[in-house]
Amino acid sequence: MWICALCNREFVNTNQVHSCNDKTLGDFLKGKTDYTIGLFYHLINEFQQIGEVTVHPTKSMIAFAARTRFAYVIQLGKNFVDVVFPFKQPYSDNLCFNKIKPVPGSDDFNHHLRLYFPEDINDEVRLYMKMAYDLSRKS
Repeated sequence: MWICALCNREFVNTNQVHSCNDKTLGDFLKGKTDYTIGLFYHLINEFQQIGEVTVHPTKSMIAFAARTRFAYVIQLGKNFVDVVFPFKQPYSDNLCFNKIKPVPGSDDFNHHLRLYFPEDINDEVRLYMKMAYDLSRKS
Protein backbone atom coordinates (compact mmCIF):
# COMPACT_ATOMS: atom_id res chain seq x y z
CA MET A 1 0.00 0.00 0.00
CA TRP A 2 1.17 3.52 -0.81
CA ILE A 3 0.45 6.37 1.65
CA CYS A 4 0.16 9.95 0.35
CA ALA A 5 2.56 12.19 2.30
CA LEU A 6 0.12 15.13 2.06
CA CYS A 7 -3.20 13.61 3.15
CA ASN A 8 -2.00 10.36 4.80
CA ARG A 9 -4.51 8.21 2.87
CA GLU A 10 -3.61 4.69 1.75
CA PHE A 11 -3.82 3.57 -1.88
CA VAL A 12 -3.13 0.31 -3.67
CA ASN A 13 -1.22 2.08 -6.48
CA THR A 14 1.92 4.12 -5.91
CA ASN A 15 1.39 7.84 -6.60
CA GLN A 16 -2.35 7.26 -7.04
CA VAL A 17 -4.10 10.32 -8.47
CA HIS A 18 -6.53 11.68 -5.88
CA SER A 19 -7.91 14.93 -4.48
CA CYS A 20 -5.99 15.06 -1.17
CA ASN A 21 -8.98 15.74 1.04
CA ASP A 22 -10.47 18.64 -0.89
CA LYS A 23 -13.69 17.95 1.02
CA THR A 24 -14.60 16.49 4.37
CA LEU A 25 -17.56 14.34 5.27
CA GLY A 26 -18.97 17.38 7.08
CA ASP A 27 -18.88 19.33 3.81
CA PHE A 28 -21.16 16.75 2.20
CA LEU A 29 -23.53 16.54 5.18
CA LYS A 30 -23.80 20.31 5.75
CA GLY A 31 -27.33 21.53 5.13
CA LYS A 32 -28.75 18.03 4.65
CA THR A 33 -31.90 16.97 6.45
CA ASP A 34 -31.67 14.87 9.60
CA TYR A 35 -33.55 12.19 7.67
CA THR A 36 -30.95 12.03 4.89
CA ILE A 37 -28.06 12.05 7.36
CA GLY A 38 -29.71 9.19 9.26
CA LEU A 39 -30.15 7.24 6.02
CA PHE A 40 -26.49 7.83 5.14
CA TYR A 41 -25.29 6.57 8.52
CA HIS A 42 -27.64 3.58 8.21
CA LEU A 43 -25.84 2.75 4.94
CA ILE A 44 -22.47 2.97 6.69
CA ASN A 45 -23.73 0.69 9.46
CA GLU A 46 -24.98 -1.86 6.93
CA PHE A 47 -21.56 -1.88 5.22
CA GLN A 48 -19.85 -2.34 8.59
CA GLN A 49 -22.01 -5.43 9.18
CA ILE A 50 -20.28 -6.93 6.11
CA GLY A 51 -16.72 -6.03 7.10
CA GLU A 52 -14.26 -3.28 7.87
CA VAL A 53 -15.10 -0.29 5.68
CA THR A 54 -13.53 3.13 5.44
CA VAL A 55 -15.32 6.24 4.21
CA HIS A 56 -13.43 8.60 1.88
CA PRO A 57 -14.89 11.97 0.93
CA THR A 58 -13.60 12.96 -2.49
CA LYS A 59 -14.02 16.04 -4.62
CA SER A 60 -17.49 15.09 -5.86
CA MET A 61 -18.69 11.99 -3.94
CA ILE A 62 -18.20 9.81 -0.88
CA ALA A 63 -16.38 6.53 -1.49
CA PHE A 64 -16.54 3.33 0.55
CA ALA A 65 -13.43 1.17 0.58
CA ALA A 66 -12.09 -2.10 1.91
CA ARG A 67 -8.79 -2.69 0.09
CA THR A 68 -9.98 -0.58 -2.85
CA ARG A 69 -13.03 1.60 -3.37
CA PHE A 70 -16.15 -0.38 -4.16
CA ALA A 71 -19.19 1.88 -3.75
CA TYR A 72 -19.93 5.58 -3.98
CA VAL A 73 -22.56 7.94 -2.61
CA ILE A 74 -23.06 10.30 -5.51
CA GLN A 75 -25.94 12.36 -4.10
CA LEU A 76 -27.46 13.16 -0.74
CA GLY A 77 -30.94 14.47 -1.53
CA LYS A 78 -33.64 15.94 0.67
CA ASN A 79 -35.03 12.50 1.50
CA PHE A 80 -32.82 10.00 -0.33
CA VAL A 81 -29.27 8.75 -0.85
CA ASP A 82 -27.96 7.74 -4.28
CA VAL A 83 -25.37 4.95 -4.28
CA VAL A 84 -23.36 3.52 -7.19
CA PHE A 85 -21.71 0.09 -7.34
CA PRO A 86 -19.23 -0.44 -10.20
CA PHE A 87 -19.19 -4.05 -11.40
CA LYS A 88 -17.40 -5.66 -14.37
CA GLN A 89 -20.67 -6.95 -15.76
CA PRO A 90 -24.25 -5.69 -15.74
CA TYR A 91 -26.54 -7.39 -13.23
CA SER A 92 -29.81 -6.67 -14.98
CA ASP A 93 -31.95 -9.31 -13.28
CA ASN A 94 -32.64 -7.45 -10.04
CA LEU A 95 -35.28 -5.39 -8.29
CA CYS A 96 -32.98 -2.85 -6.61
CA PHE A 97 -31.01 -0.94 -9.26
CA ASN A 98 -32.87 1.83 -11.02
CA LYS A 99 -30.19 2.28 -13.69
CA ILE A 100 -27.22 0.30 -15.03
CA LYS A 101 -24.85 2.18 -17.34
CA PRO A 102 -21.48 1.32 -18.88
CA VAL A 103 -18.66 3.57 -17.68
CA PRO A 104 -17.07 5.33 -20.70
CA GLY A 105 -13.44 4.30 -21.20
CA SER A 106 -13.74 1.41 -18.77
CA ASP A 107 -15.02 -2.14 -18.66
CA ASP A 108 -17.16 -1.32 -15.60
CA PHE A 109 -20.92 -0.97 -15.36
CA ASN A 110 -22.28 1.46 -12.77
CA HIS A 111 -25.28 0.08 -10.91
CA HIS A 112 -27.36 2.93 -9.45
CA LEU A 113 -29.41 2.49 -6.29
CA ARG A 114 -31.61 5.13 -4.66
CA LEU A 115 -32.38 4.65 -0.98
CA TYR A 116 -35.52 6.32 0.38
CA PHE A 117 -36.02 4.24 3.52
CA PRO A 118 -33.75 2.17 5.78
CA GLU A 119 -35.79 -0.87 4.68
CA ASP A 120 -34.59 -0.32 1.11
CA ILE A 121 -31.41 -2.09 2.20
CA ASN A 122 -32.96 -5.53 1.98
CA ASP A 123 -31.44 -8.97 1.40
CA GLU A 124 -31.03 -8.35 -2.34
CA VAL A 125 -29.20 -5.06 -1.77
CA ARG A 126 -27.04 -6.66 0.93
CA LEU A 127 -26.06 -9.36 -1.59
CA TYR A 128 -24.71 -6.71 -3.99
CA MET A 129 -23.10 -4.76 -1.14
CA LYS A 130 -21.26 -7.90 -0.06
CA MET A 131 -20.32 -8.77 -3.64
CA ALA A 132 -18.81 -5.29 -4.17
CA TYR A 133 -17.03 -5.49 -0.81
CA ASP A 134 -15.60 -8.95 -1.53
CA LEU A 135 -14.39 -7.90 -5.00
CA SER A 136 -12.59 -4.89 -3.53
CA ARG A 137 -10.70 -7.12 -1.10
CA LYS A 138 -9.42 -9.25 -3.99
CA SER A 139 -8.16 -6.42 -6.23
